[in-house]
Amino acid sequence: MTEREKRDLIKRYLNAYNTFDVDGMMATVDPEIQFENVSEGEINASAYGVDEFRQMAKQATALFSSRCQTVTAYRMNPKGVSVDIAYEGVLATDLFNGMKAGQTLKLNGRSEFEFKAGKIVRIVDYS
Repeated sequence: MTEREKRDLIKRYLNAYNTFDVDGMMATVDPEIQFENVSEGEINASAYGVDEFRQMAKQATALFSSRCQTVTAYRMNPKGVSVDIAYEGVLATDLFNGMKAGQTLKLNGRSEFEFKAGKIVRIVDYS
């Protein structure tokens, strides 16, 4: 894949994520997708394969009334693409950490994408 194709695929994935379009997200990923969320150095969520990833994505849509991941920087590397992300989401439900529905969650993080046969095969989110 060219650099442009990788960027375009990431944009399609993030646009689908931002609009709660789970089917659109799934259209960008390989059936063997691997996903991990890493917070403070610990993996706190993971999914392997499109079925697990779809289930996780559907569950996540219930947590927010709105959400937006904005890419602030792209970096190509030998394995794929690393992007800096500014995240903002309005909670739709109370969270275990004390945040309440209606509050806005803002984070800065990084996501790493790897590719296979024109699709995203691995995503690791760091926050």
